[in-house]
Amino acid sequence: MRSHIRKKGHKGRGKQFSNPEEIDRQMRAQREMEENGGVEKEGSSESEEESSSDDESEVRKRSGVEGLIEIENPNRVAQKSKKVAEVDVSAPRELSRREREEIEKQKSKERYMKLHLEGKTEQARADLARLAIIKKQREEAAKKRDELRKEKEAEEAKAKR
Repeated sequence: MRSHIRKKGHKGRGKQFSNPEEIDRQMRAQREMEENGGVEKEGSSESEEESSSDDESEVRKRSGVEGLIEIENPNRVAQKSKKVAEVDVSAPRELSRREREEIEKQKSKERYMKLHLEGKTEQARADLARLAIIKKQREEAAKKRDELRKEKEAEEAKAKR
């Protein structure tokens, strides 16, 4: 026979509460660390202040639980803010694939429209041929109407005599 030994789950455990004195002690230690850190920054020389301005972007004031937990994620990329003086507006910007494709699409459409207006595309030739046929049909219809009108006038003139 096998004896099944089960480990107790976390739900049956008793609750652990922090001691109020322990919390007060931790809060005081944290305030002292912040105050000591501020004193060290004030007493530093100008050259150290310049180097610390770069460090300030990395070590920023954390809010909530984030300040209590040290995060060391190697995959996390720190956001570096650029100063206005460092940003080079005149430098050519790399276009994304979508932007390049959109520009190519617009250029090809413009080329096609130019050729179309000149009558060099297949569609333009077909359109011009169709227009020529329609124009011929309309001219023939106008001639027939003229002939019929003239015949009517001639019949009316004969009937009056």
